[in-house]
Amino acid sequence: MIGLDVPGGHNQVWQNPALEGSPKFPPSLSDTSILILQKERSLTTNRITVTLGDITTLAVDAIVNAANSSLLGGGGIDGAIHRAAGPELVAESRLLHGCKTGDAKITKGYRLRAKYIIHTVGPVWRGGEDEEEAKLASCYVSCFNLARKHDVRTLAFPAISCGIFGFPIERAAEIAVRETTAELDRNEAIESVIFVCFTQPIYEAYRQQLEPQF
Repeated sequence: MIGLDVPGGHNQVWQNPALEGSPKFPPSLSDTSILILQKERSLTTNRITVTLGDITTLAVDAIVNAANSSLLGGGGIDGAIHRAAGPELVAESRLLHGCKTGDAKITKGYRLRAKYIIHTVGPVWRGGEDEEEAKLASCYVSCFNLARKHDVRTLAFPAISCGIFGFPIERAAEIAVRETTAELDRNEAIESVIFVCFTQPIYEAYRQQLEPQF
């Protein structure tokens, strides 16, 4: 159970069953360049949660993988998910023949606690000259489309494109929260969306986007 001070002097205390048992030092990410903070923090509002942690440990219907276009694994979150899910994941992924930027494809979760993995390819930031914001928004729309088709009710996202793809964190958080809020407004079947952040600056950017909803 985690307490967090939010505007207005209210202390939000909340416990998400999907986050129970998530380690403070995620072993699946320990050999990457990603920094996981030791102090676990979480904020929730309107069926949306933002937290620091390891997305591969969550007990949700689906986790989203910030994949590369081959869908065959890579570094960062992508590599961590492939290692945690096991070799069966890359075997199925080969049958999908890649994925275009802004699109998404789905596989089984295999050795994860999640039933499914939704793989989406975020845009590489090129200074805003290549429709990156529209492509990132399309990632979320594509993921939610697959979630509806597969009766996914609880869903966890990483910070898509915020790692080596270099997307500005504040803009990425704004797009993520905007598209998710729009989906929840029109789709009551989704019970919970969790944004799982891997650094404090990313967590703070998402939190700032959520705080006006209180």
